[in-house]
Amino acid sequence: MRVRTLLAAISTSLSLTAALAAPSQPAPVANERISVTVEGTGPDVILIPGLASSPEVWAGLASTLRQQHRLHLVQVAGFAGAPAVPAVDGRVVAPVAEAVADYIRSQHLQAPAIIGHSLGGEVALMLGARHPQQAGRLMVVDALPFYTLLINPAATAEAAAPHAVQFRDAMLAAPAEQAEAMQRTAIDRLAKTAAARPAVVEAALRSDRRTVADATYELMTTDLRPELGRIQVPVEVVYAYDPSYGMPAASVDATFRSAYTGTPDIRFKRIDGSFHFVMLDQPQAFTEAVTEFLGRHKL
Repeated sequence: MRVRTLLAAISTSLSLTAALAAPSQPAPVANERISVTVEGTGPDVILIPGLASSPEVWAGLASTLRQQHRLHLVQVAGFAGAPAVPAVDGRVVAPVAEAVADYIRSQHLQAPAIIGHSLGGEVALMLGARHPQQAGRLMVVDALPFYTLLINPAATAEAAAPHAVQFRDAMLAAPAEQAEAMQRTAIDRLAKTAAARPAVVEAALRSDRRTVADATYELMTTDLRPELGRIQVPVEVVYAYDPSYGMPAASVDATFRSAYTGTPDIRFKRIDGSFHFVMLDQPQAFTEAVTEFLGRHKL
């Protein structure tokens, strides 16, 4: 079921199987919230992974892009084994967006392309809306500006809060064995490629539970739709579909298009035969979509 699949995407630690392979790895640039590894040369592209993921989620894509682009691979604190830092008033995602904005300024990047998966897509939207002069264009991968719409299309952030509190508290209270079992079950709905699942689960278990729980609560109670009109650069939303969702592709199309109403310059790209980890399940189609996106708007 599509609702359960995407909701699992914001409540489950995410990662992938392959490691980034590069001839040499420069030392990461870090601040409290993020660390960034830079590789390749050319126009700047910032890659932000999802909830509890590592930059390894972009391994296949990076092997192609680094030939002609300078990649900035973001690792969020507390995810996939990176040391955790306290949330800011219970928030994780918004402080990460500010950290990326600070990084863009400190490194003197000129309108980089920003590509974010899941939680990383929320960060990309926040950057585009709250720092409109810093982004060159945005690609949001299988993410919505307000996830609770998947549960209730008429939901508000205020109405979502009680359920989000219960969900966060349940995540924190679950015994280790139960939490691991829940991760494995959820990953089956997030990655269609069975070979990818063990590494995804491993990264989930290495993530800081408090950070993941706080980020999940924030995603469930943050409605970015009122901010979408502030985005001044092209936006492309790439999203997954598979017949096993149990609903027509047209319904998924409608969900995404409706959620992004009010975004000034937006395109949509559906990739079939995939679950939430589009880059794992359909790597060639995903890489082609990104390459076309970058080529359409020259940096």
